[in-house]
Amino acid sequence: MLRLICLLIGYVFGNFQTAYLVGKHQGIDIRDHGSGNSGTTNALRVMGSKAGLIVFAGDMLKCLLAVLLITALFQDQHPEIIYLLKIYGFLGCVLGHDFPFFMRFKGGKGVASAAGFVLGFHWTFLPVALIMFLVPFVLTSYVSLGSLLMYSGLLIQLIIEGQKGFFAPASQAVLIEMYIIQAVLTAMAFWQHRENIKRLIAGKENKTVLWHKSE
Repeated sequence: MLRLICLLIGYVFGNFQTAYLVGKHQGIDIRDHGSGNSGTTNALRVMGSKAGLIVFAGDMLKCLLAVLLITALFQDQHPEIIYLLKIYGFLGCVLGHDFPFFMRFKGGKGVASAAGFVLGFHWTFLPVALIMFLVPFVLTSYVSLGSLLMYSGLLIQLIIEGQKGFFAPASQAVLIEMYIIQAVLTAMAFWQHRENIKRLIAGKENKTVLWHKSE
């Protein structure tokens, strides 16, 4: 039941579609422009750097708030599974962001939400996430590449830290469940970026410039 509650908490927060709301403020439906994606990268390309930054902050904040709420509600009573519950909140937030019910299940790809999760999960995961995203992005200007490597890096770090006892007093069964949920999230990220992966392989992926004004 706790897992379902955390999943639902994340999903409710994930349904807050920052890109859609910012687009409406500018008189457009972001889903009708660019890639049609309701996320940070498309907002950046269509509406400019300021809008892209607002969208990133909003999408990051909603996942952070979901994880912090779950922590406040359950950490004292269930310390042995609190990190697992945070991951369920992350999963719910990504599902809400990617498949929002009030937008006919057409949303974003869950990258900014992952940043919010890292901030709320544990600070030691932040350096790896930043390195895995920023280094490939700075070198190539491919947001998709950085995003996929960030998700992969989080999964690898989670398994390494888990087996080192970082999440004690979590049992091995709880750790395995954590790994499985994070693996599902990583697989979802790859699936959501499947067209980007095809373009990366073909050398035709769109590059992203951070600072520019919308047309």
